[in-house]
Amino acid sequence: MRVRSYRGVGPGSDGLLHPRCLPQGRQVIDPDLLKILANPLEPDRPPLREEGDYLVCTKTGVGFPVVGGIPHLLPEDAIPVEKMKEILSAR
Repeated sequence: MRVRSYRGVGPGSDGLLHPRCLPQGRQVIDPDLLKILANPLEPDRPPLREEGDYLVCTKTGVGFPVVGGIPHLLPEDAIPVEKMKEILSAR
């Protein structure tokens, strides 16, 4: 697995970060960042709460994955409410 990093970040001149350089284990979202993150699918932008490796909308229950400490908040990454309930109940 090769993961593209930001230019100038990570080892090597090819701009790629080796998987061993990626953080291991659950990543905690910075509390200051979490305060400003919101559900992009809702017009009133309700806040998100951290639930393990997911951010969950406090209003709708829709979830978004956090991968390598980075929240994936694109609409195509959204996890429907019922699927999110299944994921959280299996923990």
